[in-house]
Amino acid sequence: MNSNSFLIILFFSFGLGTLIVLGSSFLAPSIANVEKTSAYECGFEPFEDARSRFDVRFYLVALLFIVFDLEVAFLFPLVGCNCNLSGLLGVIIFLLILTLGFVYEWSQGALSWS
Repeated sequence: MNSNSFLIILFFSFGLGTLIVLGSSFLAPSIANVEKTSAYECGFEPFEDARSRFDVRFYLVALLFIVFDLEVAFLFPLVGCNCNLSGLLGVIIFLLILTLGFVYEWSQGALSWS
């Protein structure tokens, strides 16, 4: 590839990018209205600043959800496979480690909200 073809490709890509950005702003102008600027999802205005501190239990519950959600995702490939004894033993050890972690979290009171 010589320098002329590189410059043609560079010019074409910048031109196409500029055309797409400018075209989208002309074809779909952003007009703010009450519907777009109102509170959504929860239905009410926020009580305080969004940068306030959260309770660490929210993060802990989210982390536990991700761990056990990934556990299920790792178990899906085993539904239809013809696993031998070593594969089954590996799955049992994996589930045992995760179960012990769950029991530890539960015993430490990580799942109680009081």
